[in-house]
Amino acid sequence: MLEFEKYLSDFNATINLQDFFVNFLVVTLLAVCMQQFYIRFANSLSDRRKFAKIFLPLALATLLIITVIKSSIALSLGLVGALSIVRFRAAIKDPEELTYLFLIIGLGIVGGANKPLLALLSFAVIIPLLYFNSKFSNKAKVLKGKTHININTTISDAPQLINAISDQISYLELKRTDVKDGGYFYSLVSKLDDIQSVEATKNAILKLDPSARISIVDQPEIIL
Repeated sequence: MLEFEKYLSDFNATINLQDFFVNFLVVTLLAVCMQQFYIRFANSLSDRRKFAKIFLPLALATLLIITVIKSSIALSLGLVGALSIVRFRAAIKDPEELTYLFLIIGLGIVGGANKPLLALLSFAVIIPLLYFNSKFSNKAKVLKGKTHININTTISDAPQLINAISDQISYLELKRTDVKDGGYFYSLVSKLDDIQSVEATKNAILKLDPSARISIVDQPEIIL
C-alpha cells in the first residue's frame, strides 16, 4: 500500500492530471480542426481524407511522448535511442503533406509542454495564413470533369498519342510513363466535359492502337 501511495505521489509530482486533460482536449480539438481544414483547402493530389486520418493519432501520440519525457532527462535520452532504431515512414507524395505533418507534430509538442494557450494562439494565426496562401498564392484552378486516363499500349511515340487525344479534349497532362515487356503505360490527367469527349478520346486511342487497354477514372479531388 505504501509503495502504491509513493507511486501516486511521484506521479502527481511529475504530471498534473488536470493540466494533462486540458492539453489533451485542446490538442484533440485543434487536430480535428486541422484535419477538416486540410481536407477542404489543401492542394495535394493524393486522397486527402485518407491522409488526414493520421492527424489526430499523430498529434495525441506526440502529446503523450512530450508529457512523459519533459520532466526526465533519462527518458529524453531513451527516446533519442529508440528513434534511432525505429523510424517513422510515411508515403509523402507532396511537400504540402510534410508541412501539415510538421504542424500537427508541433501542436502535439506545444500541448505536451503544457502550453495550451500558445497552441490555440498559434493555430489561430497559422490557419488564416494557410487559407490565404491556398486561395491567393496558388495559381492552380479547379476544373470540373477531371479524370485519370490510364493506357496500356504498344505505342512508343508519346507525343503522337498525346496529340491525338488533345484534339478531343480541352486539357491534358502526362503524369507518368512506364515501359515493361515491350509495352507502354501512360497515365494522364485530363478534363472530359461530357460522354462525347470520353467516346472521342477512346476512339482516338483505339485508332492508333486497336489492342490498347484504356481505363478512364473520375477523380473529383484532383486540382489542376
